[in-house]
Amino acid sequence: MRSVGIDFGTTNSAIGVAEGGEVKLARFEHANGVADTFRSILYFHPDARDKLGRYEPVGGPRAIDRYLEADGRGRLIQSLKSYVADRGFQATSIFSRTHSLVDLLTLLLADIRARAEEQLGPLGSRIVVGRPVHFAHASAPEDEALAIERLRAAFANVGWTDVVFEHEPVAAAYYYEKQLTQDELVLIADFGGGTSDFTLIDVGPSRAKRADGGKSAILGTDGVGLAGDALDAKVLHHVVAPMLGLGSTYRAMFGRELEVPVWIYSKLRRWHHLSFLKTKKNLDLLEEIASQSDEPEKIRALLHILDNDLGYHLYRAIERAKVELSSKDETRFSFHDDPLEIEAKITRAEFDGWVAEETTAMAECVDRLLAKTGVPASSVDQVFMTGGTSFVPAVRRIFDERFGREKIRAGGEMISVATGLALRACEP
Repeated sequence: MRSVGIDFGTTNSAIGVAEGGEVKLARFEHANGVADTFRSILYFHPDARDKLGRYEPVGGPRAIDRYLEADGRGRLIQSLKSYVADRGFQATSIFSRTHSLVDLLTLLLADIRARAEEQLGPLGSRIVVGRPVHFAHASAPEDEALAIERLRAAFANVGWTDVVFEHEPVAAAYYYEKQLTQDELVLIADFGGGTSDFTLIDVGPSRAKRADGGKSAILGTDGVGLAGDALDAKVLHHVVAPMLGLGSTYRAMFGRELEVPVWIYSKLRRWHHLSFLKTKKNLDLLEEIASQSDEPEKIRALLHILDNDLGYHLYRAIERAKVELSSKDETRFSFHDDPLEIEAKITRAEFDGWVAEETTAMAECVDRLLAKTGVPASSVDQVFMTGGTSFVPAVRRIFDERFGREKIRAGGEMISVATGLALRACEP
């Protein structure tokens, strides 16, 4: 029997099929090769329409390829999962046509399914879907319920009508357990693009032999709506935004000197919101500010990024700097798009300071989980860290300090959750 699981992520998604206890993951072609993950991105080109005149977007790595080929034309839609619990995000306009959040989720899932079935064959109507412990932007149980409702509707729209949701760190535990020949009490730490999730769980050969099928093995879960995207935002705020006019002033009506509105840079801190800034009203405002600014070249630089849809390129430069800081004490942030040039040195110490609020929240979440389960750190046999943000030294330090470096394990950073979900799908 084929069992299907999908890690539908904020930044990346992955899908796998389990048969006979082994998991095969779909792989996705792009201009530079093949990847195990599908970028959670939609790209709309203004000329790509079906016979009825509806826009036909592409998703995943192909979306990035098409976007780059189009030299910035069109619209990138990213990080949709971050908004499934956000009641304020109902729909957005793309080339003057309104698309609901469920519509966009459906388009993205349809592309994932189509690409996966090209390799894995028919994927049926049942699927186990990963979910964070707490969705981003969820401040009440009703928000969590809304997120599930929206996701369930989108999955049903593409043929997955029997959907089982499983916590992502629990799924990662299934992946980790495959390596074991003995029982362990493990803390799973799963870091995605939008959330960081933690589970204390007994894993090993005896888990599945429990009378309840292993459900009692889960001692507790917790999570926080902060992860890789939040760390990227801090680099953007401290390094990039000041070079785009943050903190500069301009002359307004009646000779008043005002600071460039901070809300512009709040949008900028979420790199996937850059396209939302590109409205006629906002661009006219920035043109007016540039004409009266004490540092017009900085406002012009911001306009250049918006006019040319350079959000993705800017994000890649930030990501490169963050990755380098995982192995180096300092790096050089570099972003060029003629005539724009942004160069800055970043030290790991600076970065650690910028993200201290986020890493403190993660640490408090881990401590809260230990406290509510009554498990002292000394009783945890191993810590399994997965997800891209697990490489960040300031994040790893949380676990080194509490459990000891000798207990830290890592692996499957991009595919552990999808693999575990497919294994979980083998169960009722």
